[in-house]
Amino acid sequence: MYPSSALGEFLKSRRARLRPEELGLPGGLRRRRVAGLRREELAPLAGVSVGYYTRLEQGQAPNVSDEVLDSLARTLRLDPVERRHIHRLARLPRTREPARPEAARPDLTHMVGALTDVPAIAVGRCGDILAWNPLAHALLAPHWPFAPVGQLPNFVRIDFLEQDFAQSLYGDWAAKAQDDIAYLQVSVSNFPDDQRLRALIAELKERSPQFRAMWSEHPVSNCATIEREYRHPQVGAMTLTAALLRPPDDEGQGVTTFQAEPGSVSQERLRRLAGLTSGTAV
Repeated sequence: MYPSSALGEFLKSRRARLRPEELGLPGGLRRRRVAGLRREELAPLAGVSVGYYTRLEQGQAPNVSDEVLDSLARTLRLDPVERRHIHRLARLPRTREPARPEAARPDLTHMVGALTDVPAIAVGRCGDILAWNPLAHALLAPHWPFAPVGQLPNFVRIDFLEQDFAQSLYGDWAAKAQDDIAYLQVSVSNFPDDQRLRALIAELKERSPQFRAMWSEHPVSNCATIEREYRHPQVGAMTLTAALLRPPDDEGQGVTTFQAEPGSVSQERLRRLAGLTSGTAV
């Protein structure tokens, strides 16, 4: 799908979620064959011809201007993250160097190891956990062995292919699953020639009907700061804020920390979990 039709697929997904009435158009009495707006309804509202918009959705208009993209974003009521996403998709070069295989950055691995009071992971562009500290291991995947770097799990695979565990851990599994897909959507627009990333998406589409359905909706998010409920089997429910920190020279990797509100029950339970994991080798 990437790069030629990536923009078109995203535009179609956003066109499908709008009702004509929302934009002041008559809904009509006849049953509509497609969900949302038709191309011939959207194009004039965005100030482009129907023919041009059709070519854009078909991946046959490679030199679309920023002005047209901004007009489409306004008409489709895109949020700032989605607006940046369509600009990124429209500017994917036609020919590129193959993406280099991903390896854990030493600086991020060291940062994770230095954090002892909060769960922390280094995460890669495919959703691989590249490094974790003992507290993150105990929180996110206690059923996995505390493996060395290079043998750690992929959080998207866990959430979709180990659903019994994931649905017991997250208070709102569906929201977590959607965030996973949004993370991969951004990654694949930044690294469209990463063969491992594309293979992961193909595998999950084949093995998980839920992933396949959610992927077709093209959720997009920067996944920077997310509050989530974790239901840990040993210490109970905790509300933690996951914050993704990316280095300035972003290579698709970052560090995520999980923190509780100071003085809260969640903080006390996180401390209890830390006590249970003390003595675990890093």
